[in-house]
Amino acid sequence: MHIATRILLGASLFLATFATHAADPARDRPKVRTVTAFVRLDRTHFDGEIAATLAVLRSAKQKFEARGYEVQTIRIVTQPLPELVAGLDHAAALQLLQRLDDAAAKEGFLPHVGPAMRRDGDDPAAMRLLGEALVTLPHVMGSSITAGDDGIHWRVIAETAALLRHVADQSPEGVGTFHFTANAMVKTYGPFYPGAWHDGPGRHFSIGLQSANVVAIVFAGMHGSYDDTVAALTQALGEHARVAEAVGDEVARESGWSYEGLDPTPAPMADVSIGGAIEAYTGARFGSSGTLTAASIITRAVKAVPVRQVGYAGLMVPVLEDRVIARRFAEHAVTIDSLLAYSAVCGAGLDTVPVPGSVSEAQLARILGDVAALAVKWQKPLSARLQPVPGREAGQETRYVDPYLTNTTLQPLP
Repeated sequence: MHIATRILLGASLFLATFATHAADPARDRPKVRTVTAFVRLDRTHFDGEIAATLAVLRSAKQKFEARGYEVQTIRIVTQPLPELVAGLDHAAALQLLQRLDDAAAKEGFLPHVGPAMRRDGDDPAAMRLLGEALVTLPHVMGSSITAGDDGIHWRVIAETAALLRHVADQSPEGVGTFHFTANAMVKTYGPFYPGAWHDGPGRHFSIGLQSANVVAIVFAGMHGSYDDTVAALTQALGEHARVAEAVGDEVARESGWSYEGLDPTPAPMADVSIGGAIEAYTGARFGSSGTLTAASIITRAVKAVPVRQVGYAGLMVPVLEDRVIARRFAEHAVTIDSLLAYSAVCGAGLDTVPVPGSVSEAQLARILGDVAALAVKWQKPLSARLQPVPGREAGQETRYVDPYLTNTTLQPLP
């Protein structure tokens, strides 16, 4: 069947499904997870540049709200950490990060200082600085780059493992690790944290939607062919993607900033569950046979959405941020190895995956290396956000007190 015909057929099936369950447009509209700005801060004009950036982000937020979309967060990503603090000693650099953290608390945005190490030849001092910031500052986020077009960065992986061990040991319940990820083959200007980064001149922005609910609506009524489901999901995601692109283009025209695009990855959160959506489609537990096929359907549909795309453009499977997936992780229906298998047809790697508190740096490095190797092999963006849980071991439950996290039972490491 010709692709255009499949799209039309899938769209008609999607619309029929919508009609049968009397969809409420306001209820079924996805939230905007983030409008993310990418800046290059000048320390001598710090406050003014933050204020100017917030004006652009708040303009985008207002335009979404006028169209009936709730915006959850606005975010600011600086130049990579070593460049942000260049020329400062450790105390002055930490003070600068404290200023950024204070501004975030006051103005209601999420700050990100980009990768502390991008290559094996980089000075690891910035990783030590970031580790201290993740322990002491509640808002600042950061990353490292464990693989790129030049291959796997093994020294960065070792430093990343050391950072994770330090932050898990020193922050309450190890929560500082949630503000860090290891990026492998992740390109610039993706809006989702904590993988977002850039090395450009600044004055750029991108958008990410929390559209796992859209996948759930489509999957609830699609039990037929693979191609029809891809077409229906592409149609449904595209409806909201075009709104995001219209907002992005309008803000760009008015502000002079560059709109980089939308990451159409259907981000989940708590009960807005991508795991639940996949179970509705397969008729089986997330992690059972058919899960990888559903992951492939979502990724194909996402990549076919006809807007400018940035970021992962795939599938997020965040264990602790999706209640269904957290439950299946506790049941061992899904494991680190199966999450890596799903990453072969989608993204975004290992996201909010808890591991026993006694995990060693060597074990962390091996997991990070696996993610990097998979990303390089398939030339695709993958991240690893691992959460060692201090004082808890395999068979015990995590003890997070956070409305955005779902506790689960720890598994033994493979």
